[in-house]
Amino acid sequence: MGLAGLSLIFLVAAIAIGFFRKINTGLVAIGLSLILGMIGDVGVKEITGGFPTSLFITLLGVMFLFSISQQNGTLELLAKKTVSLAGERTNLIPIIVFVFSTVLAAVGPGTIPVMSLMAPYTCALAASMGYSPLLLGATSVIGAAAGGISPIAPTGILGISLAENIGVTGIGTAYFINSLIAQTVYFIVLYIVLKGYKMKSNVVLNWRELPKFEKNQQVTLLGMAALVIGVIGFKLNVGLLAFTIGVILLILKVSSEKKAIAGIPWSTLILVTGVNVLMSIVIKLGGIELMANGLASIMTPFTAPSLMGLTAGIMSWFSSTSGVVMPTLIPTVNTVIEAVGGGIAPVVLISAITNTAHVAGTSPISTGGSLGLASYVQTAEASEAEERKLFVEMFLVAIGGVFVVALVAGTGVYGAF
Repeated sequence: MGLAGLSLIFLVAAIAIGFFRKINTGLVAIGLSLILGMIGDVGVKEITGGFPTSLFITLLGVMFLFSISQQNGTLELLAKKTVSLAGERTNLIPIIVFVFSTVLAAVGPGTIPVMSLMAPYTCALAASMGYSPLLLGATSVIGAAAGGISPIAPTGILGISLAENIGVTGIGTAYFINSLIAQTVYFIVLYIVLKGYKMKSNVVLNWRELPKFEKNQQVTLLGMAALVIGVIGFKLNVGLLAFTIGVILLILKVSSEKKAIAGIPWSTLILVTGVNVLMSIVIKLGGIELMANGLASIMTPFTAPSLMGLTAGIMSWFSSTSGVVMPTLIPTVNTVIEAVGGGIAPVVLISAITNTAHVAGTSPISTGGSLGLASYVQTAEASEAEERKLFVEMFLVAIGGVFVVALVAGTGVYGAF
């Protein structure tokens, strides 16, 4: 088996322990790093050197800024005002939710914060409307996934960083466009299959009845806009700029520092960085190359995008997309391309991995899906039987998403940009 095979066993063990014992996989990964390092004769300095410092600072800065906007209610009110644009045409609500989630995730918060904000809100909205949460809950997750691959959002930053680590650069725009295409296709499929065009309700959100943005919220919105302008217009570092804007907002007292820091998804940061530490050892010991060769043995240049996508989607049902799936599979891309005979642009496989793994987030055992399910059950006062039925239905939506987006990967559209 050798050290390469053993390193993969350690990686699988970290994922399995995290999933079945409900422990942050990043913590497990760091713990196993020492053991694997000792077995593979990897020094402590090399192990700790696997910590992605630059990525950590970037992600922390963005999460810090948008934690401020969550804590003072800016994002929630912005979401309500946006959905209220539908007025009495409630069949437009899914479309508005998708577009808003996409745009909001793209301008900085990223997939997880927007998913965590929108999934509970939209599922509670569905309950108040007397409508199944399947469409609205999935739509908010899919929209967040679509926008979360922008070059200034945490997951997009992670994907681009992982690509750069294997020598793939300049993919930011194509990577983002491919995400928009894939998630939009599945949203359209869901909208038709779940008959969103027939959505009707007597409950109407009225823009005029919603409160106006308070002074602190207005200042926060200006800070969010400044981040977008600074990164896109002036090419400033997104993490450092987010820290700068966040500190200015705290000086202006638009939010509590204590609440803002507490609101940062630290578990996600530990997950992403912890798995990166273990992955650096797995790569050093040849584990990723072994995995890539194994995947390539069942692929051709034509089937590779779809099969890589399916692999990522199935993994994502049981583990984190950004914390586990992307750091595990993206490093295999160049080896897979070489093994199948070339002819595939790296961004095609990177997009296939990311997009299919993301759409699996509609599952009720994922962050967005579970939050949405809990919010609906609480608001609708659903019975245990209804909850179990909805759980199964939400998982079916996630399964459908994985297969649809994997098929999208196989069309060749990811290579068009």
